[in-house]
Amino acid sequence: MGGTEEVTMARLIMAVLWPSFLVAIVAEGFFFSLFDPRDMALVGTHVDVNSLGIYSMGFFCFWVFCSLASMLTCYLLNVPEDKGRRVPL
Repeated sequence: MGGTEEVTMARLIMAVLWPSFLVAIVAEGFFFSLFDPRDMALVGTHVDVNSLGIYSMGFFCFWVFCSLASMLTCYLLNVPEDKGRRVPL
């Protein structure tokens, strides 16, 4: 891999991870302001996990979903146009 490709890949990774990180923070704040982690149960079973663990797992789940959305956006921005096909807007 050349130096330019590594820089481009690093910028792409940061363009995906940084915005998704910020949105995951906001999403977790909204979600856990509505739901108390101590009242949440997984499919009717009680799991002994402290609130900080639930907050952490929730944050990483939100970060993964937001990262997937950001990756999809980057992919759709870089898909080459089909010149022969017209899509009415």
